[in-house]
Amino acid sequence: MGGSTLSNSPLTNGIVAARLPQSAYQSNFADHEPALDRHEARVAADRCYFCHDAPCMTACPTTIDIPLFIRQIATGTPEAAAKTIFDQNILGGMCARVCPTEQLCEEACVREAAEGKPVEIGRLQRFATDTVMSKGVHPFKRAKATGKSVAVVGAGPAGLACAHRLAMKGHDVVVYDARPKAGGLNEYGIASYKSTNDFAAREVEWLLKIGGIRIETGKALGRNLALADVQKAHDAVFLGMGLGGVNALRAPGEDMKNVRNAVDFIAELRQTGDKSALPIGRDVVVIGGGMTAVDAAVQSKLLGAENVTIVYRRGQDKMSASGYEQDHAASAGVRIVTHAAPVAVHDGAVEFAYTEEGPKGLTVTAQTFRLKADQVFKAIGQTLAGAPEGLALEGGKIAVDAMGRTSVKGIWAGGDCAAGGDDLTVTAVKEGRDAAEDIHASLMA
Repeated sequence: MGGSTLSNSPLTNGIVAARLPQSAYQSNFADHEPALDRHEARVAADRCYFCHDAPCMTACPTTIDIPLFIRQIATGTPEAAAKTIFDQNILGGMCARVCPTEQLCEEACVREAAEGKPVEIGRLQRFATDTVMSKGVHPFKRAKATGKSVAVVGAGPAGLACAHRLAMKGHDVVVYDARPKAGGLNEYGIASYKSTNDFAAREVEWLLKIGGIRIETGKALGRNLALADVQKAHDAVFLGMGLGGVNALRAPGEDMKNVRNAVDFIAELRQTGDKSALPIGRDVVVIGGGMTAVDAAVQSKLLGAENVTIVYRRGQDKMSASGYEQDHAASAGVRIVTHAAPVAVHDGAVEFAYTEEGPKGLTVTAQTFRLKADQVFKAIGQTLAGAPEGLALEGGKIAVDAMGRTSVKGIWAGGDCAAGGDDLTVTAVKEGRDAAEDIHASLMA
């Protein structure tokens, strides 16, 4: 299947592998935003006005000093720029690749307002962080050991950011994660072309150079890890296990074998060494309107599906995927259909009803249509699966205050499993980092 002979094509019916020549998989899943070289970075940095009131900095959830790090690149010191970034966001390398910068720092850029072309903050951040990480240098040292031990449940962005900050302060940290590899969404949940060459795993390895952090994989709360035992063994606990459950379509036929959760599909894609071995449908329908829907749809196209359609129940302006991501999907050949909700999955098709938005919210009309589909991906949001007993919940997630404290003394939470965030890697990093500062303050009080 890995050879140059094509056993199938985009026109082959059903769900099959090897729709494209091997070379196509390599180019389709290559880095979709190549790194800047030193000269390009200097040129890009020179466009920055270094605003004193820096609206880009205010727009960054981790409040990285953006004008400072860009000035450091402009003066030929990318290592110093990386330190400026990592001071606030230890996962600055991944955030440079996956952050919706077009909705955050770059949208706030003065150049964007004046010329419609912002300073390329995301790519400059990647240039600086990659420069340091490629040298295997870790810019932080551990403080003197405090003798305190903290458990972090979940090795995703929130958990890793929390663990690193705690280790830096001199605490011993044990990170428990349900999966075989650390990284959480960075490892399992991001489109393969956004994070190539095992970057997520390399970033975890680099982060662990701080020392004082032990990762135990294959440990899941409620399965082979009890919160009460974790509390007994450690001085504090941070919960950052993300969301394990997937919302149901609540439509007849959703249990058919050609219907999959988009998150599982993306995870499988991320972990496979040979993309040509992955089966994909000829006609693929993705239901949802967020980043997961776009990632699943674009990658279905890159695997050789002939027709890929995203269907969302509200208008395009209500989609949580950014305009940039929607445009990216369209340029990859994905069709976006809005104001339609699934009513039934049939053999070879999905039936949708048109929806209308009015003063009473969203209503489903009697008018229906069908889309041909030999494969269907559900991307309609995730839920917190198996929330530990005794913790107050809010909107189905763990209730926390501004510092990440839960209703139980000695337990903090952050990232997607905690209420109030906006499901972004960069927000998870901020919540993990800030909780670590509060945990440190309470342990040392």
